[in-house]
Amino acid sequence: MSSKAAPTTPFLKSPGIRSFFLIWSGQLVSIIGSALTGFGLGVFIYQETGSKLLFILNTLAFMIPQIIVTPFTGALVDRWDRRVAMLVSDAGAGLAVGSILLLKLSGYLEIWHVIVATLFISSFNTMMWPAWSAAQTLLVPKEHLGRAGGFTQIGDAVGQLLAPALGGLLFVTVGLGGIVAIDVATFVFSVITLVIARVPKPERSAVNTEGKTSIWQEAQFGFRYIWQRKPLLGLLLYFASINFLGGVFNLIPPMMLDVTTPEVFGYVGSIVGLGMLVGTLVMSAWGGPKRKIIGLLGFGGLSGVFILVMGLRMYIPLMTLGGFFLMFTFPILNACSQAIWQRKVEPDVQGRVFSARRVIAWVSGIPGTLIATVLAEKILDPLMAANGPLTGTWLGSVLTLGPGRGTGVLFMIVGALTVIASVAFYLIPQVRHVEDLLPDAVGDQPTEAESDSEIPAGDVTVLTPA
Repeated sequence: MSSKAAPTTPFLKSPGIRSFFLIWSGQLVSIIGSALTGFGLGVFIYQETGSKLLFILNTLAFMIPQIIVTPFTGALVDRWDRRVAMLVSDAGAGLAVGSILLLKLSGYLEIWHVIVATLFISSFNTMMWPAWSAAQTLLVPKEHLGRAGGFTQIGDAVGQLLAPALGGLLFVTVGLGGIVAIDVATFVFSVITLVIARVPKPERSAVNTEGKTSIWQEAQFGFRYIWQRKPLLGLLLYFASINFLGGVFNLIPPMMLDVTTPEVFGYVGSIVGLGMLVGTLVMSAWGGPKRKIIGLLGFGGLSGVFILVMGLRMYIPLMTLGGFFLMFTFPILNACSQAIWQRKVEPDVQGRVFSARRVIAWVSGIPGTLIATVLAEKILDPLMAANGPLTGTWLGSVLTLGPGRGTGVLFMIVGALTVIASVAFYLIPQVRHVEDLLPDAVGDQPTEAESDSEIPAGDVTVLTPA
């Protein structure tokens, strides 16, 4: 191996690593708290109403701001320093969660309150992801961005691991109010870590040369940037297709609650979440393959195999096994993707570009969720019912009939299509060679002075699009 390919600085000795792990610890705790609240609110809505429609409506309440609000918060992220943007995000979301707590303690909490609060929480969350992603580019050397991506997904993995089992236990012991109170405390901790941390300002890049423009014009910049770089556009379209197909995942909670107890559902969720945690730990230690596109598309194809396995039978051990390995693939493919974007996009425009990328990904998820819900509830579930039209047929015997089998068949279809999509995008030269066709837009690594210099909390940097 040539010396050029070897990392110039060990990951744990990188100049900005102290601030990275300080912010990371706050986000880790906050994500766990939010996962508990998300689990508790979902169970609360479903138990209070028994309506899958209201359950999905609350899910859509979280998804819609990711589409409508994200372009504008992305522009704000590039105008402000990254730390201020993250502070605003966590403080705003924490206040929205606090409103749920006050309503619950006062005895006035209703379903529509939860849905409105979810809209506000999601709106503030739209600022966190692009700001934190862009901050990592300024704190971590580019050769370690894959490893950093693995670390940042540990919070999601731990949340996925703990939220179902711990959330179920807390729901029956301290109730929804206790769960939300814990989440409020985690937001307070996250805000404290952000106050202490220091994030450098990005240098102005060649693509960021125009004078001051409106927030509306800046919100459009990310979409133009991606459209002009076809390899990144192809990468984004791959994720859009995967997210469209992944709309079926939103049916897992109501499906499981229909065929098993909340306790079993919680245990299964925690075991599946363990797969995600293992994947994040592997990615954090490994850093992914040298060619990140291979890790992205390769593990994307593997995820399709395990989606198909989940739908083979309504047999809890098999579904758990498929779910475990499915969640194992996610941190690796996501971190590989993130590393590509962080290396190929100029740091001072990453807020807008990453927000545009987020919008396109989320836009594809909403129709996928709605189509999957209609297919499962109105077509496949009745078709695959124990006394349905396929009773006594060879197809019914092969696929098996009964509760939840319609959604299971849908999982099998989605799994096969995911494998096909991964292979198809690999065969597109601009996607397969994305790392060669686009030059790196970040330097080798930040300096000590750049990484740990203090930035005044009130300093606002105005960055404008080309």
